[in-house]
Amino acid sequence: MELIYSQSEKDFKQMVGDFIQKNVPKDTATKVARGLRIGKDDIVSWQKILHANGWGAVSWPKQYGGLEWNALQQSVFDEECAKFNAPIQLPFGLKMVAPVIMKFGTDEQKQKYLPKIIAGLDWWCQGYSEPGSGSDLASLKTKAERHGDHYVVNGQKTWTTLAQHADMIFCLVRTNHEVRKQEGISFLLIDMKTPGITVRPILTLDGEHEVNEVWFTDVIVPLENLVGEENKGWTYAKYLLGHERTNIAQIGKSKRELKKLIAIASQIKVNDQTLIDDTRFRDQVAELEIELDALEITNLRVMGSKNTDFIAFGASLLKIKGSEIQQRISELQMQALGPYAMPNIKEAMELNDQYAFPIENFPVDSPNLSGNYFNYRKISIYGGSNEIQKNIITKLSLDL
Repeated sequence: MELIYSQSEKDFKQMVGDFIQKNVPKDTATKVARGLRIGKDDIVSWQKILHANGWGAVSWPKQYGGLEWNALQQSVFDEECAKFNAPIQLPFGLKMVAPVIMKFGTDEQKQKYLPKIIAGLDWWCQGYSEPGSGSDLASLKTKAERHGDHYVVNGQKTWTTLAQHADMIFCLVRTNHEVRKQEGISFLLIDMKTPGITVRPILTLDGEHEVNEVWFTDVIVPLENLVGEENKGWTYAKYLLGHERTNIAQIGKSKRELKKLIAIASQIKVNDQTLIDDTRFRDQVAELEIELDALEITNLRVMGSKNTDFIAFGASLLKIKGSEIQQRISELQMQALGPYAMPNIKEAMELNDQYAFPIENFPVDSPNLSGNYFNYRKISIYGGSNEIQKNIITKLSLDL
């Protein structure tokens, strides 16, 4: 199963690939290819390059500076970015809070925040999960009390990705304790430089500082930073999660990593034959290829749909299968390497030839495959655990 492109679509794909290959910084592309640590400067620099060329937000409406590309064009862009080892575009601003601001924000909020997001000037993070309020997000306890022209926010968020770099955080807060828990939540935009905010690192299983705790102690937030209506934040949160879960699918990245897996299996020999020639192993790779093709088709259907129920259904499905495929690829990469798998060494995460793969002419120079394996364990949890997504799919199926 494969997509058959028209000639104009082939030309578009070639144009996008040529642009990315020409413009992505070489050092950054090398880091991505080798699975090394990608810093804030790498991500911001790439966003600024894209923006300078008018490519800062290919999916955004043109009125906000985007290209308004269709589902296939967006898919091609994501795939070519992965193919040529471009770093991620930070999703928290571009693909999560920006759609919420566009749909529910005031004109002033759109004018203030959207230009900085697309230009790479504001780094956003997400204030959703709390201790005890992860899968049951509606039970969150961080509160915002209204005092005249501002809110006073107190509470704690956790697993806040890359908050150590953030300029802004979009945050779910409780503004009413007297109603059903989903009906007392509001959506605030908070400047991370506001007095009273403390960011504390959480080291993940691979030893990296990717996530954080964020504490709010009497943090003053102006009323104009409320998105939409007070106590309607649950509606906006669900809208945002649909965008987040679709983004988690990471089809282009999985295609790149699958090629890496095949390269490894084509080099490693077991009993005088390459691992890819082992029927049982090859069957597992073939199964992954089929599932990834099916996921790509599903992604295009979801991105191109106008049916809100189907989009919600599809977003959960994409999140489940996308995360499972990414985890399975990392598992098979480790299985293929076997005794050649390097231990998870933090120093190897920097661009340093000392930690290049030790096998002469080995086709994959990725010293951090073991770290990736550890890190990918979390993919099926964040963005709403896969178990919760299955519940959502079941409910939507019964309602349809």
